[in-house]
Amino acid sequence: MDNVYQLVSDSFKNFIANLNTGRDKQAGGGYSLLTLTDQQWSDIYRTSWMGRKVVDIPAQDATRKWREWRAEKDQIEAIENEEKRILLPQKVKLAIQQARLYGGSGIYFSIEGQDPSTPLEIETVKQGQLSFATVISRDMLTPGDIDLDPISPTYGKPLWYDITGSKEGVTKIDPSRLAIFIGNEVLTPEEVTGRHQGWGDSVLQSSYEAVRNADATAANIASLVYEAKVDVLQIPDLNTIMANDRQKGMLQERVILSGQLKGNNGMLVIDGEETYSQKTFHFAGLPEINMQAIQAVAGAADIPMTRFLGQSPGGFDSTGDSDLKNYYDAVASIQTLQLTPALNGIDEALIRSALGNRPDGVSYEWASLWQMSDEQRSKISLQTAQTIGELVDSGLFMEDDLAQAAANVLVEHSILPSFEFSEAAEPDPDEAGMPQSTQQE
Repeated sequence: MDNVYQLVSDSFKNFIANLNTGRDKQAGGGYSLLTLTDQQWSDIYRTSWMGRKVVDIPAQDATRKWREWRAEKDQIEAIENEEKRILLPQKVKLAIQQARLYGGSGIYFSIEGQDPSTPLEIETVKQGQLSFATVISRDMLTPGDIDLDPISPTYGKPLWYDITGSKEGVTKIDPSRLAIFIGNEVLTPEEVTGRHQGWGDSVLQSSYEAVRNADATAANIASLVYEAKVDVLQIPDLNTIMANDRQKGMLQERVILSGQLKGNNGMLVIDGEETYSQKTFHFAGLPEINMQAIQAVAGAADIPMTRFLGQSPGGFDSTGDSDLKNYYDAVASIQTLQLTPALNGIDEALIRSALGNRPDGVSYEWASLWQMSDEQRSKISLQTAQTIGELVDSGLFMEDDLAQAAANVLVEHSILPSFEFSEAAEPDPDEAGMPQSTQQE
């Protein structure tokens, strides 16, 4: 007997209610990719305050506290001065904004004396050799051939980039000399073709409908304000009057005059057969509709309402702290998983250009965005002081080691942020009450 195969599907159907049948209205629904041009993304960014916030807020939060370097004091000062010289924090923020809006961007960093088309020779970078860093938009930065070798360390990435608009026309740049930033990553890069190949999507791609609907809702509510109060004047035989040009002109003049009289003294003069009334529009429920539309945008952008609108949340005992903590964790993930790898090349060049070499132990951490309240800081300070006191009384640790550790804790917890620990000088025997050594005759 021949094998018989039958295609079956497992889904709920209700022929009476037309659920999951050919007559079900939702059966005609589907998804299609709406691709806008860079000019259209730019128009949204420049005209929609919500679209601008979707792009800007995560970029601002990822860079506004910047980084805390771990090194000797003079080394930290030199590295931070080098960052300020090339305006690195500002340029990273701009590059993230461009990447989020257009799908990608890059920062080119120039090493004096090295050919930009060749791989970066990081070990040869000397002090002051990092010349400058420039943010390059996606339009001016064109990826070259994509490495399609699945066992290559650069699989799926461009083998080179072309920078257009330079004095030479087109300049070939090795990827190691660029910090590349991507907007929304495309999980299967093979789907991206043409001029978008090698880049991601705009972050507005997935939130476009929410932004457009919220802007449309606000615009319609604003339009209703003009209709909040409408004067209604009922005139007998109006249709007959409007059919006669002469009478229609006289009626228009009369209505205009009546309006002027009402505006001057609040009195409306009408004929005895005419009736006058006012109709008002009630806005109950519209603020909630408007807020729900804005919440949809914030949800699509993964930004809490407290940060998106810059206001405290409403409701009983509502602080929004948990939402902000979750959001700041998401920003920290962006910093760790995206910014740190992208900035690795320029950071290595920055350290060598600032110090002349690459000392062991030089590293950094992204500064925490979460700020404790005065009450929380006071509580932690008290607990820290009590813990340090208990450790001193226990006698389990050497005093010098414990003092150094305590100083680090006080600085890291911002209890004494400007505290600088210095090693104690050798005690004077006279002051310490210790017997002095006698001179042998």
